[in-house]
Amino acid sequence: MPILDNNKIYISISITGDKKIKSLNKKYRNKDYSTDVLSFNIDTVNEDGVYYLGDIIINKEQAARQAKDFGNSIEEEISDLAGHGVLHLLGVHHDGDDH
Repeated sequence: MPILDNNKIYISISITGDKKIKSLNKKYRNKDYSTDVLSFNIDTVNEDGVYYLGDIIINKEQAARQAKDFGNSIEEEISDLAGHGVLHLLGVHHDGDDH
């Protein structure tokens, strides 16, 4: 992450469903299945000096299934997935991830 004068960091978070996230997972990770969250690191500073860390895409359908399994509300699950996505943008990955 670059050193910033204004300390402004931008992260985009989008919420979609199984079909779209499966398509993105296939296109960008060559994984032909749906997943709960994807993170795409952009890592650039725009002309206004704002650091654009990246994009997080959350699957609302998978979040609903996981919320039920984990005893969470859908809002809690989406929040957890957003945090998970931010960690990926910051370079924290699962053991064995091909990043």
